[in-house]
Amino acid sequence: MTRTIPLPSGFAQPFADAVTGDAPDFEGLRAVADALVPFGNHAGITITEIGPDRAVAEIPDQPHLTNHMATVHAGALFLAADIAGASAFVGAAADVLSRIDLLVLRDARSTFRRPAIGRVRAVATVDDRDMARVRATDAGGRVEVDGRAHLYDDADVLVAKFTFDYVCTVLALSTTAPPSNAPTPIAGS
Repeated sequence: MTRTIPLPSGFAQPFADAVTGDAPDFEGLRAVADALVPFGNHAGITITEIGPDRAVAEIPDQPHLTNHMATVHAGALFLAADIAGASAFVGAAADVLSRIDLLVLRDARSTFRRPAIGRVRAVATVDDRDMARVRATDAGGRVEVDGRAHLYDDADVLVAKFTFDYVCTVLALSTTAPPSNAPTPIAGS
């Protein structure tokens, strides 16, 4: 029997060109992810890094992203954390991305530690154990994935923490038998 991996669809479809070949193209994944969320683009959030271990999104130092106290608005902080978290999943799942049909944020929690002023970086990761379960889901199904993002200002001070509960739908690997008219191999030949 041979195992075939389905062509990318759903969540993975926009990333198809960046996950062909022997190694994922993390810069290609970053470029696609950076253009993928219209609201993130509207707000000026940029993804500066996607790798197998983390992703980084950046909030620019812009007055339209501040609140009445001239600090970065909580909504902008959440947006950057959310985009970084989903991008961290993309990087961590790059080797199986063609099998990811859906990634949905189910729940999020935030802790605001200090006023965020100026440019802010959101550094996100996803749980390695959860990603191992994603890779091991040959029959397909839903997998819960935990993520987190830490947000830092220009002075590298932690200004906020976010935790995320995602649900990921993994497509089954299909197994196919050789065609019935295929020649039978002869032992020893």
